[in-house]
Amino acid sequence: MATITTTTSTPTPTPTPSATSTANVTKNAAQSILTSLNTGSGVDTASLVSSLVQAQFAAKTAALAAKNTKLTAQISAAGTLKNTITNFSTALGSLTAGGTLQSQPVSSNGSVLSASAISGTKMGNLSSSVTVTALASAQGARSAAVDSRTTPIGTGKLTLTLGTATYNTAGTAMTAFTAGSTAAVSIDVTNGSIDGIATAINAAKTGVTASVITDQDGKAVLSLKGTTGSAQAFTLKADTAGSPLEQFNVGVGKGTLTGTAANAKLTVDGVDVQRSSNTISDLIPGVKLQLNAVSGSAVSLTSSRPTTALSQAVSDFVETYNQVYASAKDMTNAITGDLKEDAAAKTLLRSLQGLTTKTMASASAVGAPTTLAQIGIATNRDGTLSVNTDTLNKVLAAYPDEVEAMFATTSSNALGLNSSLSGISIAASSSLSGLGASTARYTKAQTDLTSEQDKISAQSDSMNTRLTQQFSSMNSKVSAYKASQTFLERQLKAWEQNS
Repeated sequence: MATITTTTSTPTPTPTPSATSTANVTKNAAQSILTSLNTGSGVDTASLVSSLVQAQFAAKTAALAAKNTKLTAQISAAGTLKNTITNFSTALGSLTAGGTLQSQPVSSNGSVLSASAISGTKMGNLSSSVTVTALASAQGARSAAVDSRTTPIGTGKLTLTLGTATYNTAGTAMTAFTAGSTAAVSIDVTNGSIDGIATAINAAKTGVTASVITDQDGKAVLSLKGTTGSAQAFTLKADTAGSPLEQFNVGVGKGTLTGTAANAKLTVDGVDVQRSSNTISDLIPGVKLQLNAVSGSAVSLTSSRPTTALSQAVSDFVETYNQVYASAKDMTNAITGDLKEDAAAKTLLRSLQGLTTKTMASASAVGAPTTLAQIGIATNRDGTLSVNTDTLNKVLAAYPDEVEAMFATTSSNALGLNSSLSGISIAASSSLSGLGASTARYTKAQTDLTSEQDKISAQSDSMNTRLTQQFSSMNSKVSAYKASQTFLERQLKAWEQNS
């Protein structure tokens, strides 16, 4: 199982200015007024207004910035945690679907008979003997050659009927036919070329397929092929006597056959059986057979247990679980966690903590394990997991089917580990109650903050304009007062000099 590495960074929050720092800005602004007035050079309006506006809105701006930083961290943490559990579930699903954690059948002669495990089923200790005496075959037929694929031959209706048939010794002609329970199918031929006839037959979807083959002389031949099994023989008949379509008739004494419909015949552990296909899944529990050739002697089937692979899978699961758990625990830490108040993150953590005691398989015998804890996966004091190798080996030896069942694929085992982890992942990703919903909530809150910041910016601009106008007017008056003062001072000096 792939190791999942997660990295989260917690931005350092911007401290909210205290009342003292805000007062200092105001004090400095006031001092700037006095200093400017004493100099007699006028007020530095741009600097003064900037300082006053900053003092007015500094606390609100800093508070919004701090909230935005927190929301950004929450959005990042929620996305990271959701991806982490999803990747964990996907990795486990890929591992179980690969078939390496399931017992596999072994054929002594793969050229005659190959076998594979049916996913999600219990095969047990396999020991069977199979002799293949005949392969399943399909009826085939060919028409006489015509000069062109596209030249119109005739239009009308053909009727195709499925059933059972007997054939001559060479298998080239049908000697008898009995219709089956499936209703005959009427095929409407509107494009009367041989290509059009093939298209019409295929469109009927009866299980009989048609193709057009060009022979060595450049002429076209209609080839028909049914499906395997003795009940899949077929006849094809033009509805109208004397129709040009009659040259494509297939039936008793009509048409040239290229194959006959027959069942596969084999002997399984001394019992003679027949099947309509060479792929058989209902003879040996948990095993799919593929018949490849007739055998001169019996083929033995045994099984190979994936003990080593299961043991490794348990270790890999525990290692990856611990990484995911550590990430979830860190993010929900009551003091430092970015998701310490997030209900979905806390639910995910609790779900992970409950995996070892959750039922993962049905008990097939007294004492058979049904939980991860019973196969040797223990929960440590800090919440992480560890593997008791001795316990695991004993359980694998005594109850291999039950351990395999715990790791079976989701579709075949609703109780298994794969299903359980998949359920946790789906719940965590939910846009209604999971981390998906949390992300949407944090994102909306961040959007609302942007709107608040825009309002503050508008208010700041308005105050800036107003103060600039006020101080500009004041500056003009002060300048006028200073001009009058200068005039009076000069007059007084002139009077003193003349007195």
